[in-house]
Formats: sequence, C-alpha cells, structure tokens
Amino acid sequence: MSVFRIAVAGLVTGLLVFLAVVRRSEVMSIVIALLHNPEFWVAVGLAVVVAIFLRLKVPGIVGRMLDDRANLISRELAEARQLREEAASLLAGYARKAAQAESEAAAILAEAKAEAERFAKETRAQLRAQIDRRALMAKEKIEQAEAAAVAEIRGLAADKAAAAAERLIAARLDQGRSDALVRDSLRDLPDKLS
Repeated sequence: MSVFRIAVAGLVTGLLVFLAVVRRSEVMSIVIALLHNPEFWVAVGLAVVVAIFLRLKVPGIVGRMLDDRANLISRELAEARQLREEAASLLAGYARKAAQAESEAAAILAEAKAEAERFAKETRAQLRAQIDRRALMAKEKIEQAEAAAVAEIRGLAADKAAAAAERLIAARLDQGRSDALVRDSLRDLPDKLS
C-alpha cells in the first residue's frame, strides 16, 4: 500500500474518532439506533464476508477457476474442430473411394458388355462357319447321290440296252452266222492280246 493511501486512511480514521468524541451523545444515539437495526447487521455481515473473501483471495481463485474452465472449453473446442476436420477428410476420402468404385464398376460393366459383344460375334461367326460346312457337306452328299443315281440309271440303261441288243441279235442271228463270228473272234484274239 502506498504512503499516500496510508495517510488518507489515517486522516479519515482520526476525523471519525474526533467526531465521535466531540459529538459523543449524538454519536452514541446513532450507534445504539444502528445496533438495533437489522439492516445494519446484514450490511456488517456482508462487509465481513467480503473482507474474508478478499483476505482469502477468493476473487483470484474464482478467476483462476473460470480461466481453467475457459481453457478447458477452449481445448474441447479445438479438439472438436480437429475431429470435425478429420471427419471431413474421412468423408472426402470415402466420397473419393465411392467415386472410384463407381468408375471401376462402370469400367467393369463396359468391359463385360464388350466381352459379351465379342463372344456374340465369335459365336455368330462359328455358327455361320458350321452352317456353311454343313451346307457344303449336304451339297457334296447331294452331288454324290446324283452321281450314284446317274450311274445306277446308266447301269440299268446299259443292262436294258444289252438285254435288248441280245434279244435283237438272237432274233436276227442264225446258227451259221454265229459260228462264223466265233471263228473270226478266235482268229483275231492273238493279235488283240499281243
């Protein structure tokens, strides 16, 4: 405490004591009236409590408690901000992963469609080749059947012609003529064999 304050406090106290001594009877009646007044005692009690709080430095303690509480709230807010930023980054990461998964799914779908089209083209080409082979085989079988039928018809025609020729020769050929043909044939045989 500064010297000036001590001097002022001493002066005020001295003045109050001087007034109490000079005006003793008036001061005593005021003091007695004050001692019987309940509001005075409430004021004295409040002053004592305030003095005790100031002596025990309660405002400093309350201030430190409030500061500690404010620091705790500030740390919790910082932690909440950090958690929010981490959540935002996780959300962004999941959004990127979802977009990537969606693009991969689209690529897989496009690849599957392309593979299906390629398979369909290959299947159509194989089917076309198989149909062409079977048509060629059928054509060859038809040609072979036609050739066999023509050969059979020719064979039958030759047989019929030979039978007709035999009947015709038998009707026109007599015994003498037949013997002359056999002799001529036997005579020409060595020339034909050589």
